[in-house]
Amino acid sequence: MTKTLLFLALIFVSFASFSQQIYQRTLKLMGSRFDITVVEKDSITANKFIDMAVNEITRIEKIISSWDKNSETSKINQNAGVKTVKVSVELFELIKRAKAISKLTEGAFDISYASMDKIWKFDGTMSVFPSKEKIKKSVEKVGFQNVVLDKDKQTVFLKLKGMKIGFGAIGKGYAADKAKKLLISKEVKSGIISASGDMNTWGKQPNGKDWTIAITNPLNKHKVFGVFPLKKGAVVTSGNYEKFVVFNGVRYTHIINPKTGYPASGIISATVFAPSAELADALATSIFVMGFDVGLNLINQLPNIETIIIDDNGNIHKSNGINIKKYD
Repeated sequence: MTKTLLFLALIFVSFASFSQQIYQRTLKLMGSRFDITVVEKDSITANKFIDMAVNEITRIEKIISSWDKNSETSKINQNAGVKTVKVSVELFELIKRAKAISKLTEGAFDISYASMDKIWKFDGTMSVFPSKEKIKKSVEKVGFQNVVLDKDKQTVFLKLKGMKIGFGAIGKGYAADKAKKLLISKEVKSGIISASGDMNTWGKQPNGKDWTIAITNPLNKHKVFGVFPLKKGAVVTSGNYEKFVVFNGVRYTHIINPKTGYPASGIISATVFAPSAELADALATSIFVMGFDVGLNLINQLPNIETIIIDDNGNIHKSNGINIKKYD
């Protein structure tokens, strides 16, 4: 259940007259682009803290990577249907939260989505719609209910052989959250961790103003349909404008419904504002699967979470707490 993120333009101004300045580094981590920004008095101090954030993100990757055969996550997958695996408290709690989100979204987000057979291709080479039988079979081993957690023993067990868990939908968000938490604990007063466009902020700009993001209109990348202040939290946008297939005039996104095996349709982009990037990641993906009516209804029931959804007709749907400031 991979995601394509829309462009989120970060709007900030750095003035030489302020005692603190904005320092930023862009690099590739977890297979994606990360932009790490801190507000500090000098480049030496700033780079020290940015290095800390990089090391923390690298540490997280070693725990949750399914590509590294020696990671804790890989060991869980290797022993699916065979035996329980004792894991670190950190990974146990992450899986526990992922299961809770899976239950909350009724499986629209599913921690075991990695069990799906890869029958869909979104690189332009797919010309035949898969059969119903093949689609049904592709999700036979998906089901968060089959992820068994033992809190006392701190173990994880996948009931079915060949079953897998994965963090593709929340891993980068979680890493950004952890890096942010680490820097705050080191008394870094302000900054941004951006993971492939997922924005996670705290503090203010050197001029005392809030960090502000501009969300690009997916129907016209040269225009912005709204700007929003980010005082302390995260914003994530998932979109299907780049990775999709069209059959019989219907656009199917690369985000697959883990319950049915069919690609989601009807939504072009979903932006979620939440206290953490991990949660925003999971909910943005879930909205695609649920559809805008059900997705909007869910978000309106959750405290401190908002969303903006654009359907495939270009209509904008927003949760109750959203106030869009137009930007020309």
